[in-house]
Amino acid sequence: MVFQQPNPFATSIYNNVAFGLRLNGFKGDKAEKVERALRGAALWDEVKDKLQAPGPSLSGGQQQRLCIARAIATEPEVLLMDEPCSALDPIATRRIEELMLELRERFTIAIVTHNLQQAQRVADYTGFLYVDTSEGGRTGYLVEFDESRRIFEEPTHQHTKSYIRGEFS
Repeated sequence: MVFQQPNPFATSIYNNVAFGLRLNGFKGDKAEKVERALRGAALWDEVKDKLQAPGPSLSGGQQQRLCIARAIATEPEVLLMDEPCSALDPIATRRIEELMLELRERFTIAIVTHNLQQAQRVADYTGFLYVDTSEGGRTGYLVEFDESRRIFEEPTHQHTKSYIRGEFS
């Protein structure tokens, strides 16, 4: 899981990435797995000479990529990402989005985002959840799920249509 705010552990870059490996009792070459995960998170070239530096000493975008490296080091079936770019500047956001496009070749990624443009750029499929604010209304129920192109170009549910048009009624 990769959270909204980068949450590197107060330990070295290396130990941040190796954490899940140790937790799961990995017996192989940890250094090779750490390097592979950092490469997979597009961070290796920036940190290869300072693996013992504290994870929190990195920039915000680097910290988020470090958290992604930590998450993919154990090669999970599914990578969950909760607003992974909301705390980042536009340049770091672009790097994370490019990374998501690369990682989706190896992992199933489920991302939560309020950024419609981001969903259009990175998601193959989109689910639109709605919060009914009327008295007794329901919270966070799925009103539409389809290929992203269809959701954004031809939504079928009125709530989805209104939200995409910017009509937040």
